[in-house]
Amino acid sequence: MDDPKDRLDASALTGVSETALLTLNGRAYQARQPGAILHDPMAIRLVDSIDFDFDKFGRKGQEMALRSLAFDRAARQYLTTHPRATVVALAEGFQTSFWRLSDSIDNPQFRWLTVDLEPVIRLRERLLPASDRITTLAQSALDYSWMDHVDTSEGVFITAEGLLMYLQPDEAMSLISACAARFPGAQMIFDLPPVLVKKFAPKGMRSSKRYRVPPMPFSLSPAQLADLANTMPGVKAVHDLPMPKGRGFFFEKVFPAIWQFKPTKQIRGAYTLLEFGTDESTNRAR
Repeated sequence: MDDPKDRLDASALTGVSETALLTLNGRAYQARQPGAILHDPMAIRLVDSIDFDFDKFGRKGQEMALRSLAFDRAARQYLTTHPRATVVALAEGFQTSFWRLSDSIDNPQFRWLTVDLEPVIRLRERLLPASDRITTLAQSALDYSWMDHVDTSEGVFITAEGLLMYLQPDEAMSLISACAARFPGAQMIFDLPPVLVKKFAPKGMRSSKRYRVPPMPFSLSPAQLADLANTMPGVKAVHDLPMPKGRGFFFEKVFPAIWQFKPTKQIRGAYTLLEFGTDESTNRAR
């Protein structure tokens, strides 16, 4: 869709759904850079196919690409031992993880379940290639009927990339709890912003003069997340994942080091991987 008049209008996406365009733009911008840290040609294709004022989002730093690297790494590790697993992408937006993972795995056999609201699904189906390994559901992640569509026979890996922070705390905790109860033996990965965000930006953070990111009412510190192994039935282990190395001195050396620096660890954001087991499993946190 090189001709602007052939691009698809995405103006119907508002609120939290619009953030899917923000993160897409960040990944695509980074994927275009020389020595790109993220190989994501599908993200570039999407941005070039959508009629939208992406510039209103402001800066396009490496953070979105680094997050995707962390999620991809965890998913690949699970798929190494569960090659025919079902990956459930909750509130997937315009993530292109399916294609990145398929490109990085020999003879990919995993199946994919995309869950998102109807306006997003409608655009995804028009913009992205179909695959017999992908199933899409146009519904909220909080409508737990999506769980009935998950094939659990070969393993389940659940992603909630850029989702939980926009939920109310009871909604987010209930979603995690429901996944733990329904999918013993599965894993779930999600990200959260620093705990100070909800305190200092209760109305949402400005990314530019023309755009304010929606409020993020839910966050937990790494210590609070680790305690889920002791307080939430079905959570067998909690892994605090490292920050991948980016491009340039700060993102390659400084940022990953700050991420693990003990004095600041409890006030930073988190990439968290949960392992689900039965209530009888031995709980542990890392």
